[in-house]
Amino acid sequence: MDIVAYGVVTDELPLLERAFGGRHRLRCLDLVLNRDTAATAAGCAVVCSSVNDVLDEEVLTTLAGGGTKLVTQRATGYNNIDLDAARKLGLAVSRVSSYSPYSVAEFAWTLALAVNRRVARSVARTRDFDFRLNGLLGRDFHGRTAGVVGTGKIGAAFARIAAGFGMRLLGWDIAENPECLDLGMEYVERERLFAESDLISLHVPLLPDTYHLVDRAALARMKDDAILINTSRGGLIDAQALVDTLRAGRLDGVGLDVYEEEAGVFFFDRSLDVITDDTLARLMTFRNVLVSSHQAYFTHDAVEEIVRTTARNVEDHLAGRANTNTLVPPPDRG
Repeated sequence: MDIVAYGVVTDELPLLERAFGGRHRLRCLDLVLNRDTAATAAGCAVVCSSVNDVLDEEVLTTLAGGGTKLVTQRATGYNNIDLDAARKLGLAVSRVSSYSPYSVAEFAWTLALAVNRRVARSVARTRDFDFRLNGLLGRDFHGRTAGVVGTGKIGAAFARIAAGFGMRLLGWDIAENPECLDLGMEYVERERLFAESDLISLHVPLLPDTYHLVDRAALARMKDDAILINTSRGGLIDAQALVDTLRAGRLDGVGLDVYEEEAGVFFFDRSLDVITDDTLARLMTFRNVLVSSHQAYFTHDAVEEIVRTTARNVEDHLAGRANTNTLVPPPDRG
């Protein structure tokens, strides 16, 4: 069977080839799947998509017309896929419902620590043999309050690390996680979480109800010296409101591994291009902001698990089985 995978990075390539090699014909492309590239999937029964691909009705119609039967996403989020259109077209859709939560939680803490202790500024200075400490003053996390927005597997992993630092824990979610309660977490309304937390980390999916969860009102409630971390989805934060907040001299630091309009920018080399996104360009100018390239998930352990799950999704589809990763079953499964 022919499979085409989009958005494949160099480190991921051998893992995909090993997972599918010998059983299927696999093509790995570094292209973004969208209306301009969808024709490249012609003749492939399986399309293996990435989180930055655009799988709207137009693209899905092209895929179905070219013989695609399954779209399997190498990610947990799927807000880039029009599931209703997939159902109408008879396309099955699956995803990776979970993988190593530690990869993202640990990277969220990497950003938090780097922002708090001004690591990027310090390293830039010492490369020029400037070893002064001016402007590098951080704070102990011990004894301060961590606000965890979303306490699923990743949020719980983040909370365990926060507890290890000796932090007070506040949580917000639609359901309380017993594991977090055992850590001493207090679940509160999100307005209180934003107001009382010294460190806020976002770990919720991007849904209509969570779009711009961190809006102007939420930012206004936050402490002037709070730290905000987002390793989940860019659309959780109103980026322009964040810029305005930072311009006003508020927030001690921000760590962003995701950005609302990252499609077509993140995962690519744009170093020689003119960046036309004024909001992103402005964010990059703040010395207390760190922006990374959607790499929180990118550990060997997590990527191996993602690839194994993706391969299992394909085999289950061929055998006519749905699994916990199935978002849209094949038409014959109802």
